[in-house]
Amino acid sequence: MTTRRQILQATAAFGAAGAFPLAAFAQAFEQVRIINGFPAGGTADATSRRVAEKMGGTPYSKNAAVVENKPGAGGRIACEVVKSAPPDGSTLLLTPYSCMSIYPHIYRTLPYDPFRDFVPVSIAAVMTHALTVGPMVPASVRTVRDYLAWAKANPDKANYGSPAAGSTPHFLGALLGLSTNTDLKHVAYRGSAPAVADMIGGNLASTSTPTGDALANHRAGKVRILATSGARRTPFTPDVPTYAEQGFAELTTEEWFGFYAPARTPANVVASANAAINQALRERTVIDSLAIMGLVAQGSTTAEMDKSQKDEHTRWGPLVKRVGFTAES
Repeated sequence: MTTRRQILQATAAFGAAGAFPLAAFAQAFEQVRIINGFPAGGTADATSRRVAEKMGGTPYSKNAAVVENKPGAGGRIACEVVKSAPPDGSTLLLTPYSCMSIYPHIYRTLPYDPFRDFVPVSIAAVMTHALTVGPMVPASVRTVRDYLAWAKANPDKANYGSPAAGSTPHFLGALLGLSTNTDLKHVAYRGSAPAVADMIGGNLASTSTPTGDALANHRAGKVRILATSGARRTPFTPDVPTYAEQGFAELTTEEWFGFYAPARTPANVVASANAAINQALRERTVIDSLAIMGLVAQGSTTAEMDKSQKDEHTRWGPLVKRVGFTAES
């Protein structure tokens, strides 16, 4: 797994490259499109829009970028759109690494090749995932083990929603069930927002989603986050222990959102996009607005993003096999 320290080192390495004049990279576009595969209001949407707002007036784009949400198929629709876009850098994809590193293990045929149809541009934000329960689950349930005990006693209600089948949160919930011999039924949604809404409405017991997608409702007391997936407690939920602290170290993971361009996009254009993205991610307003969503603004070099994607692909292969999930299952 790519560690946060490695990503920080990559960002430091970029700092030196960022000292060169950005205008040397490529001619600015009038406006860039950013495509993401999840609904408005979620963490993917927030990451897209915060960076898009800061792209205007850079050597990469004269105006702020426009964000287009293409939800559905767990983010695969957005990947297809960008795969087919002109390879000139005018269209970027914003996606969690699951679409590139995990999906190849679960779909016999993908409409895109993560390693051939795209070129990494920059990591944008790092997040943890959270196990969250809603009003269907008694207030006495405060820990993961409490929840597992309740789930075993109420098998007809023991379900959890995730942003998509085959997503990282989906597999975290599945691995939790497997490792404890608990039948946790998975319910796939088109993004985290509708899953959290169903949980708050009492139609779903729990969710496994990016921490930020449950954060506001956790703070408002509408739901309870029982665990987060990072190596350490997040600064956004310091009162919530990690999975590892509760005896489930296997579920330790941090996921990133990253920007991609279509394959064959010129290297100087990719460099220009990378510079604009990293410049945006260093701005305090972007850092603070992403933090509200439980995201840590985190840029990278293209090489580090490429390595991280490959590392996560290798790591998740045996985990997906253990769960036994495929697109046909």
